[in-house]
Amino acid sequence: MDRMNAKLAAVVSMDNKYGGTQDLQRHAASLAEETVGLQNAHTASSRIRSELYGVAAAFTASAMWAAIDGRRLTEAEPYLNQAVTLAGLANNRHVLFRVWGHAGIMYRHLGRPADAIAAGEAARATSITRSDPAYASLAMARLATFHADMGDERSALRAIGLAQACYDRANQGTHRPPWMAFYDQAELDSLATFAYLRLRKWEDAERHAHRCLAALRPDFERNRGLTYANLALAQLGQGDIEPAVAAARNVPAAMAGNGRVSMLLNDFTTRLTTVAPRSAETTAWLDHRRAAA
Repeated sequence: MDRMNAKLAAVVSMDNKYGGTQDLQRHAASLAEETVGLQNAHTASSRIRSELYGVAAAFTASAMWAAIDGRRLTEAEPYLNQAVTLAGLANNRHVLFRVWGHAGIMYRHLGRPADAIAAGEAARATSITRSDPAYASLAMARLATFHADMGDERSALRAIGLAQACYDRANQGTHRPPWMAFYDQAELDSLATFAYLRLRKWEDAERHAHRCLAALRPDFERNRGLTYANLALAQLGQGDIEPAVAAARNVPAAMAGNGRVSMLLNDFTTRLTTVAPRSAETTAWLDHRRAAA
């Protein structure tokens, strides 16, 4: 168990740094298979068996998340049933929360906002959200983005407020699984940025993007790329062409090809060429994108 938990922590660290690469997806899926295989190769107590199922579910959720983050959505969906089954066998509420949270994001990117909200509510309904406000905060922050996708401004803004209130109540010294370590004030501001962008509340989106960048941990390179891309979109929405292009160019080159980051930059490019097709900034940005390809 110690060995597999150490490998799980390494997988989470790789995701935080590099995002959802295909190599990480395959690695996590292979570790899930290895962990399940230990059940048949060794004799263990019911407690250890439950823990093994929980780690296998966590590895499967990591593989699922890597596919989502890399925008390989058809590859992500088959992991869902496997992860839910393993989490159920483990009777592990932490992992079940994680699986439903990832499912919501997957459905969001699949263009199924009603399913995203249902998955988000399933995550919110897990018992861990009642005992630890940090989980409740994350569930509400994700629900804010799902409601924003549906154009439900009232529900989205309410969810952002509840997410912040829950986060402020959470004990930051509480021990949580390694995959929960990513959730801090910067991540909450990042999710709020996504929600405000969908609601076309550009100034609020920019404010939260700046707050996220100010607090973002140095090793979270994928999240830095996402936030700079979102900042560029927020500034472009306000007609601030020059700072928007400057923000987009701050996306680390290593992250520009990440599935979700690349999608945002493509969206930015489309909007920029529509708003200011003949500007010098647009020409410079297009040259930058071609050079990076």
